[in-house]
Amino acid sequence: MLVHAINNAANNATYQFPSGFTSGFAADVRAGLTRKQKELPSKYLYDDVGSALFEVISHLPEYGLTRADERLLQRHASEIVARLDAPVAVAELGSGSGKKTRWILEALSRWQRTFYYPVEISRSALVMCERELSDIDSISIVGFEREYLDGLVEVAAHRQRHQHLFVLFLGSTIGNFDRPAAVKFLAELRRILEPGDSLLLGTDLEKSSAQLLSAYDDPVGVTAAFNLNLLARINRELDADFDLSQFGHIARINREARSVEMHLQSKRRQTVHIPASDLRVDFLEGETIWTESSHKYSAEEVFQMASTAGFRCDAQWIDDQWPFAENLLTAV
Repeated sequence: MLVHAINNAANNATYQFPSGFTSGFAADVRAGLTRKQKELPSKYLYDDVGSALFEVISHLPEYGLTRADERLLQRHASEIVARLDAPVAVAELGSGSGKKTRWILEALSRWQRTFYYPVEISRSALVMCERELSDIDSISIVGFEREYLDGLVEVAAHRQRHQHLFVLFLGSTIGNFDRPAAVKFLAELRRILEPGDSLLLGTDLEKSSAQLLSAYDDPVGVTAAFNLNLLARINRELDADFDLSQFGHIARINREARSVEMHLQSKRRQTVHIPASDLRVDFLEGETIWTESSHKYSAEEVFQMASTAGFRCDAQWIDDQWPFAENLLTAV
């Protein structure tokens, strides 16, 4: 019932997007759905509806990652801030509502006036973020509706003389990349930064398959609604005719990659038309669209990833209830 209610609302929603945004979406959908293993970039899960659904997921009892992230930030914000080279400006890649960022910004506000630059592809998330954090003294918020690296380039252009950047990449977003791509992304991020700039990187750590499957396929069906909203989004924006009732959400453990994968599985043989992508897609019964991977790390390998990408890991904090780490990296 929850899935159907959310998807009905999603199909009836209307949005306005930046110029050129939909055409890029159409091209990525075409490229992904013409591969042997059909796939769609996980970034497209986070439109306004998807971002709201993910906020709900973060409160589910089975999904302990967000709460672990928040616990570490609450407990160690003052220590994290004390390790930074002042003065700093803060950029956050994928800020979401900004709720868990509050601990860092409040700690900073006690000893300097700070510009905070949330970078998000979801306009509604930026609005929520500003609403959530606007009451903090000595914090000025300037949001960028951009992809991560494009937004960070703009933030870097606002850097004042002698000012360091402190970049937040929280949650487990780095885990959406496979391991080589994660290191490449960190290296690209490093190229935008200057020596002495800092990155607070969240990494979800390895845990049991049972714990992962319950976190990524909750019994209430919110994660299923989050995943299926991607098809509803293609219907809305690209005039496609996906029948959401004929697709199901599944989560899979990939032991070799040390990841959990989300897929959308076709319940029957069917054909879908996506006019804006100039595409007709045939599905076999049981065939899947791979929509997201979340890679899990050992605490030790974060140090090697950081070094390879041009950072030094100066500190690491690990939650004692849900295996998750905050890692403070410094650009070298």
